[in-house]
Amino acid sequence: QVDLVESGGRLVRAGDSLRLSCTTSRRTMDLNTMGWFRQAPGKEREFVAGINWLGSNTEYAESVKGRFTITRENFESSVFLDMTRLKPEDTAVYYCAVGPHYRDNVDTSLDDYTKWGQGTQVTVSS
Repeated sequence: QVDLVESGGRLVRAGDSLRLSCTTSRRTMDLNTMGWFRQAPGKEREFVAGINWLGSNTEYAESVKGRFTITRENFESSVFLDMTRLKPEDTAVYYCAVGPHYRDNVDTSLDDYTKWGQGTQVTVSS
């Protein structure tokens, strides 16, 4: 059983910045793509950002490009999502997920991610 623990979510105002963190208790993320997804009430879970196992390639949803940045620290078994210029439409539960091994490109489909955290709530007030 792989434990992914997200943290950092809270209530913020529009225009604020926030950092989400994801850590795992085992070093299973070191060779894997890591991704952040989000799910707003009444909506499907969607891809937000991903980073390949080397940290050399990233992908972002169009809605967050230029505002969000994903990074990873393999020696800490952690991945981060730095969010700036937050908008009310960014309100959602944010999930960290483990993707495929040794993939240079970043997968954006939910089906490519096999292990998930419990999520952390981000609420952006207007």
